[in-house]
Amino acid sequence: MASGTKNRGGGSKSAKGAKSAKALRSAAAVKKPKPWGTVAIVFGLVILAVVVIGYSVMRVNEATAWRPSDSNQDPSEDIAGIVKVKYEAGQHVQPNQRVAYDHSPPFGGPHDGIWADCNGMVYATPVRSENMVHMLEHGAVWIAYNPDLVKGADLDVLKGKVSGQDFIAMSPYPGLDKPFSLQSWGHQLKLDNVNDERVDQFIQALKRNNWQFPEPGARCDTQAGFDPSNPPPLDTSPLPADAVKMDGTGSSQAPMSNGQEQPPASGSTAPSAPASGSQPPPSQ
Repeated sequence: MASGTKNRGGGSKSAKGAKSAKALRSAAAVKKPKPWGTVAIVFGLVILAVVVIGYSVMRVNEATAWRPSDSNQDPSEDIAGIVKVKYEAGQHVQPNQRVAYDHSPPFGGPHDGIWADCNGMVYATPVRSENMVHMLEHGAVWIAYNPDLVKGADLDVLKGKVSGQDFIAMSPYPGLDKPFSLQSWGHQLKLDNVNDERVDQFIQALKRNNWQFPEPGARCDTQAGFDPSNPPPLDTSPLPADAVKMDGTGSSQAPMSNGQEQPPASGSTAPSAPASGSQPPPSQ
């Protein structure tokens, strides 16, 4: 009996000891602090990664949003204020002819057979529109500015977008109804602020955009008959009665070869214009 009582007593003490140890472990587990600092760091890193990735994606989208592609052949349609007109190509006039353009500055229509040099040219004087329009037909952008409204630092901003760049030129355009205007073939955008983001959008969307000008692959360098240091001046006098019309009346159809206009031979003049209302000569 004594032995049995001792065993039962001993067993009871063991059970109590086990329960006490378990309770201590549970208490320690309850009192162990949560790793909130680590959680906060991980959470912060995740947020930072999302911000960095999102910013990178946004910058990539900004850089490519205005680039033409098969699926978006004219990104300029999303530029507020853009004006678009469809013009016939290859209608040439003689150096002594003027065109009754439908916009000022013009951005399409009949033009001189010799294009203005458009590889980063910053013209100091107003240039004859008939030569400037021809360069647009080759995929160039023309920045025309009112010299009374754009000066000093603002003028330097525009020059910085032209100097050293291909297929773009700028020139003064007295009497312009806005401080400056951008032209490509069939497109125009008039603006007030040289820092307007639409300036770069226009250039990126339309300079050498093969879907938006008639002669992909055409040149923009200087050719015989046009001196970029002494270009033919802009004529602002009243139009003569025989000015070439926008439908091409009074112009000549340019000779073509492999889909490209052929400039007049060196030392020659542009093809003679047919009489008003007559048919242009067949292409050579």
